Amino acid sequence: MNLTVLAASGRTGLELTREALRRGHTVTAVARDPARIPLPDGGGLRKATADVADPASVAAVIGAGSVVLSGLGTDRAGTLLAGAEAVIAAGPARIIWLGAYGTGPSAEAAGEAAGVLGKVLGDRLADKVAADTAVLAAGGTVFHAGMLTDGPESPDRRTAGLAEAPPFDLGAKITRATVAAAMLDEAEHPRFAGAVALPLAG
Repeated sequence: MNLTVLAASGRTGLELTREALRRGHTVTAVARDPARIPLPDGGGLRKATADVADPASVAAVIGAGSVVLSGLGTDRAGTLLAGAEAVIAAGPARIIWLGAYGTGPSAEAAGEAAGVLGKVLGDRLADKVAADTAVLAAGGTVFHAGMLTDGPESPDRRTAGLAEAPPFDLGAKITRATVAAAMLDEAEHPRFAGAVALPLAG
């Protein structure tokens, strides 16, 4: 498959890029500064420059038939929605987006404990919800992951819908490698088009 990984220089984006290459896909790894993507050129990998604040630069690196996987995160409100809108406008075949468990569509399923996210995210919460909403409306899949950590892929990982959502647990962690594998599974075998999916470690 022809895959485009957004925010490929970040920790989650890097895991997405590595997993996609491991599975034999052709990957366009996108970052504001591609020199910060610590992977060698070639072997199915192409690095590209784009900034979600510049929709034209995003459109220039996303092919019409590509599947976009986003590891985009931010500490500034507005960036996620800008990124979602830029990707949608570029018209890829599919979008697989990373969100946060306990926000927007998964807030009710996560339960009262998810309320702590509002305090942690502040004005970024509305930005996350708006970005997720835009991607879902465009037919994309949004992965609502729990607290991310580094480490190997979970051997007993699975992907579930909101009907199987566990209560929110701030102490529960899921590795970026596990989330990346779940997102790649969805790229290869779509199950949650237009819906929220939950990557779970067990």
